[in-house]
Amino acid sequence: MSRAKVGVLVSGRGSNLQALIDACADPAFPAEIVLVISNVPKVFALERAERAGIATRTIPHKDFASREAFDQAMDAELRQAGVEIVCLAGFMRLLSAPFTQGWAGRMINIHPALLPSFKGLHTHRRAIEEGVKLHGCTVHLVTPDLDAGPILVQAAVPVLPDDTEDSLAARVLEQEHQCYPLALRLLAEGKVRVDGNCAHVDATATGALISPAG
Repeated sequence: MSRAKVGVLVSGRGSNLQALIDACADPAFPAEIVLVISNVPKVFALERAERAGIATRTIPHKDFASREAFDQAMDAELRQAGVEIVCLAGFMRLLSAPFTQGWAGRMINIHPALLPSFKGLHTHRRAIEEGVKLHGCTVHLVTPDLDAGPILVQAAVPVLPDDTEDSLAARVLEQEHQCYPLALRLLAEGKVRVDGNCAHVDATATGALISPAG
């Protein structure tokens, strides 16, 4: 079986990277991680990749005069490694339009909210402040507009009366670790068709949606 070659961009501890590493450890999984790139030196995500025998690169964004120059350096590393799909896993940099357009339909991100609600940062705090009853996470295709690309997979959790930002984040994170490998599988297997800003998942795909969980 030919497995899609994946590059993962990280900036921190890499818990979603670990979920992808664990999924790709199964030889039957349709993708394999061939490169992990961090814009921050010595983060734990790099250690996770190295433990799994995955090639790593550190490309500090501060070394570049512009966002475009930094993105070009990442793009060169990804293409040299033969990467076919890019996953953002806690990558804390805005990407330039040329980079996102160059990987259109082949780059996904995990966001800790039920998009299109709560784009951007501090999603759990904002969900509690707004009094929503359901919160969750979304895996979406990346476009030049922040957190606005076609949605592939979502999972929901209830917002409990005594939730704190940390308790809600922890419960959402458990769902993230299920959603991200599922979305990668769907994309690697060619089960996703994009029409405008809507992603349609092949009806024969199993588990395309994750139901609300406690």
